[in-house]
Amino acid sequence: MALDSGKHTEKDINEVRCKVLEKGISKERVDFLKELLEFNGFIIQFEEEKRKTEEDPITYIIGVTDITFNPVLAVYKFMLKTKDGRKVSPAYYNQLSDDTRPEYYEL
Repeated sequence: MALDSGKHTEKDINEVRCKVLEKGISKERVDFLKELLEFNGFIIQFEEEKRKTEEDPITYIIGVTDITFNPVLAVYKFMLKTKDGRKVSPAYYNQLSDDTRPEYYEL
């Protein structure tokens, strides 16, 4: 689920009601989002998704406990910050670039 997917779903993750941010993602993506969002004051929940077969890759679902949180608004309104105080751009949030310049239209 990408930043611009338009889906706003809720689900119990670890028996806690959460706004789902992304599902079907790698552990590395979970670690990135967890670090970024916890730094910005959100409580994160994630868990491994069920696999149909043992050959399927291990994927995760991640959410925030604030069910009013909207990641699209948070990024495009520059409400999220990096640890060094820079604004989080869409490219940074989606891990497409380390560039945090807010000019999303230059991508």
